[in-house]
Amino acid sequence: MLTRQSIRPGAGSISGAGSSASNTSALAYSASRQAAAGELPSSKPQRPQGLERNVVVTVWDWSSPTAYLHDAISTDRRNPTINANGPIFGATENSTDNLPEFIPSKDAVTQVKIPVRDPKTPSTKDDPMLAPSPYNGPDPIWDSQAVVHNPMYDEQGNVWFTARIRGNDNPDFCKKGSNLDSAKLFPLNASGRQLAFLDPKTGKFTLINTCFPTHHLEFGYDKNDTLWTSAGGPQSGVVGWLNVKMFRETGDEQKSQGWTALILDTNGKGKREGEYTEPNQPVDPTKQHRIVAAFYGVSPSPVDNSVWGSTLGYPGSFVRLDPGENPPATALAEIYDVPAPGYSPRVSNIDSKGVAWTSLASGHLGSFDRRKCKVLNGPTATGKHCPEGWTLYPYPGPNFSNVTDPGSAEASYSTWVDQHDTLGLGKDVPISTGNENDALMALVDGKFVTLRVPYPQSFYAKGLDGRIDDPNGGWKGRGIWTTAGNRTPFHVEGGKGNLPKLVHFQMRPNPLAD
Repeated sequence: MLTRQSIRPGAGSISGAGSSASNTSALAYSASRQAAAGELPSSKPQRPQGLERNVVVTVWDWSSPTAYLHDAISTDRRNPTINANGPIFGATENSTDNLPEFIPSKDAVTQVKIPVRDPKTPSTKDDPMLAPSPYNGPDPIWDSQAVVHNPMYDEQGNVWFTARIRGNDNPDFCKKGSNLDSAKLFPLNASGRQLAFLDPKTGKFTLINTCFPTHHLEFGYDKNDTLWTSAGGPQSGVVGWLNVKMFRETGDEQKSQGWTALILDTNGKGKREGEYTEPNQPVDPTKQHRIVAAFYGVSPSPVDNSVWGSTLGYPGSFVRLDPGENPPATALAEIYDVPAPGYSPRVSNIDSKGVAWTSLASGHLGSFDRRKCKVLNGPTATGKHCPEGWTLYPYPGPNFSNVTDPGSAEASYSTWVDQHDTLGLGKDVPISTGNENDALMALVDGKFVTLRVPYPQSFYAKGLDGRIDDPNGGWKGRGIWTTAGNRTPFHVEGGKGNLPKLVHFQMRPNPLAD
């Protein structure tokens, strides 16, 4: 089903903490009791104002009623004209190995099944069920071995995925005793997800066995076309990458990969040294220091050779990794903690000037500009040394009733920066998923523009990207692509049988423009 929705004066949707399909049943029950007792929302959602009236939203059904759509991808982050008018692919994470594919030229939806290398790779259908589902009964509805989390196009039109291809135990070339440089410096015994890519023209998947765990992925701007990955949680303590140029030339998955522990330059030498203190040891000003951290979001900088990532936790941080000329031996990290009242970043991104942006659980969009920092290394450069680099922007919507700090109850998962003006709001506009606002939220000249999806409620997006299909096509030739489909699509308006959605956002020059 295709529906096109124009946001005109008078249009809107009820939103707020009670409208999200991903809230826990306890919160939903509490909200129902409050509503039954006659309680009204503490603030009234505004109708679309200004630029918000120019939004055009096109929605397609895709995938299956029990699928969970984590992400969709339409183009290469570095060049949004790649794959113009071409297929959009979805990532279904724990729910299924059948990845949805939307073909705009045919207005058709199909799917491709991603394989695994080891047929004994675990499946989510074997995960324990805590209780029968009131919607689907006692039998599992999810069955995924690959657990695809995040996709990304490359400049050749291939689609790359963070995907599980085998069980958790790493092969010997990852472990102590291996000849790989990364394993010599920091051996790894396990990884829960690896890499794969699809050639859409042939339908062939290539699976790549990585020692490091993968979660999100993004291509760098270097001569090796390096694919940088995040690990998700901080437990692995490493950042991993694939030299894609080498892999294309040799097909050698072992020599083409690398990873590094995160080593802070606490002795101020400016280059990586062999000896460092461990995370459970105090900082020694004569040595460098390792931290237990890893990227959640990952973003290579177009300004220099650095790679930025958000790290989970409280208060959470940005980590900057400088690979140096010969990583991992030359790789050095910097860490910048989120200052109060902000806390707990999730998916992050970077603009063309090298400023990093992230969604914060405190209800803020956070930006970090390293150019403002007075201290970059040395014994005090352990996270709290550059609060001046941070700027916090409270998201739209009310805050929790008992919270006095500035912020919002908005629970944004992801922020993506429109470096190339693919939406039409300008270059370098950061756009966050507005999970409690049923919207995407774009920061334009310091103020949020709320791009609301009025139907069906609730719109719950995780990842997004922008593509230019026709540089000379005006507003119709460009737009933002995302997918709406949480882990419980049967809770969304429409109920059981409801399909996840693929959503295209475009901006007209005025509300009545053709």
